[in-house]
Amino acid sequence: MSTPPLRKDAAQNRHRIIGIARRYIDEGRPLQLNDVARAASIGVATVYRHFPTPEALLETVALPAIETLLRRAEHALAGDDPWTALREFLAAVTEVMLTDPAVPPVFAAATDALEHTGDLKQKLATAFAELLARAHAAGVIDSGVTESDMTPLLCGIAYAANIQSALDTSERATLGLRYLDLLLTGLHRP
Repeated sequence: MSTPPLRKDAAQNRHRIIGIARRYIDEGRPLQLNDVARAASIGVATVYRHFPTPEALLETVALPAIETLLRRAEHALAGDDPWTALREFLAAVTEVMLTDPAVPPVFAAATDALEHTGDLKQKLATAFAELLARAHAAGVIDSGVTESDMTPLLCGIAYAANIQSALDTSERATLGLRYLDLLLTGLHRP
């Protein structure tokens, strides 16, 4: 069952709320719905009608990046070379984790505010498991490396790049990709 389209004014309000939330997240400001309502010059009840919790708003802001990651995973799965597919997908994940501050807390959350978020995260996990299994089957990655190994390693890469506060976002992403390359060089079995 699909939801009916929003009225024009409701769609504009939703768009304004998401825009303010995006700015707050990018600036590292706390995502408080009352503050978003004030900044958007919209009634608090209107914000809560669209987004009942800050987590729902955060997930909505993060969804485009997560959907892009899923498309990248699907593209990787369509590739013939298991090593290249895995490497490209992990590079996409690393880059998103370092360039979109809305994504890491959504990935780290134990529960999801929106059903769609949970579905996307599950699809990403399934795609990653398949990419890793293909790399194992081809013998191009250490057979002892598991999905549960890779998650904290990727988080470590993001942390290591993010502590370089003197660098801007794109420089930290470049550094994170360099760290990923070093990690994957160690795991690769040519």
